Amino acid sequence: MESPAHATPANSSIPDVSVLISGPPIKDPGALLRYALPIDNKAIREVQKPLEDITDSLKVAGVRALDSVERNVRQASRALSQGKDLILAGVAESKKAEAQELLDKLAVGLQELLRIVEERDRDAVKPKQKELLQYVGSVEEDMVDGFPYEVPEEYRNMPLLKGRATVDMKVKVKDNPNLQDCVFRIVLDGYNAPVTAGNFLDLVERHFYDGMEIQRADGFVVQTGDPEGPAEGFIDPSTGKIRTIPLEIMVSGDKSPVYGQTLEELGRYKAQTRLPFNAFGTMAMARDEFDNNSASSQVFWLLKESELTPSNANILDGRYAVFGYVTENEDYLADLKVGDVIESIQVVSGLDNLANPSYKIVG
Repeated sequence: MESPAHATPANSSIPDVSVLISGPPIKDPGALLRYALPIDNKAIREVQKPLEDITDSLKVAGVRALDSVERNVRQASRALSQGKDLILAGVAESKKAEAQELLDKLAVGLQELLRIVEERDRDAVKPKQKELLQYVGSVEEDMVDGFPYEVPEEYRNMPLLKGRATVDMKVKVKDNPNLQDCVFRIVLDGYNAPVTAGNFLDLVERHFYDGMEIQRADGFVVQTGDPEGPAEGFIDPSTGKIRTIPLEIMVSGDKSPVYGQTLEELGRYKAQTRLPFNAFGTMAMARDEFDNNSASSQVFWLLKESELTPSNANILDGRYAVFGYVTENEDYLADLKVGDVIESIQVVSGLDNLANPSYKIVG
């Protein structure tokens, strides 16, 4: 089962780095997930953007960065004050009370962040920024009222993640005295990849990955999911055959994913994927190189810096199905080696978003 750059260097389809660079992509996994939500509310985005921009402001050395951070915070606070009614108007009716509480916390938190900046406490900025963006993300999720589209009929009975889910993957590291156990938090995005994320979550609930070794770790990707024996994927006990899923790509601006074809095959060379390979720890399905619909259980995490893989300018976006991001401890993925063991993957939240779970079927 192939994942990117599996070929030998002589046959590698990885282009030169200069070809890959096309401007600064969004590389924070949390930001990518927030922007990938199926919402259209300008008011909340005007609060979100200056808070996201704090990351770039902090790249300036020393306390001088705090002048830019202060402008970011004041801009976000002003946008919240002016746009609060429009934000609440975009929230699903059943979630308005929750959203109101989150916005109140956000308003208080912005004032707390402003005091942090005024006190020139640079080290306290980033944790507070993360907290406030979590409030923003929660409000944005409250704007999603139900699942936004119908999955094609031929895939409708597969396990489908109709929303998002969070899992914790605990890995036992064998030969690293500085890192013996590590828990990676992963957010699975079923809004943009319901079949792919649903397939993975269903396998998680079957404990398919528990006890499985890391099978590839070459500095480009970390990969696992190939079970023991001749089969290269999950054998569905109800059929005795390998369960495969189609290639699934959501394009920005589209209402639903495209299935079975790469964006290159469709001639959509300039299309932007909703879940790009920008973040360290981007999670995607491995598949046979010449069979778009051969993915089953093998997954990989990208280890390259996002500057090397900006969206719409690499061999990955539109060719492999991204369905989530590692949002905590992603940097430690680079320390994993072949033979390290996945002790468990456990669902933290979102299991109720899984439709047609096959793990509940006896057989």
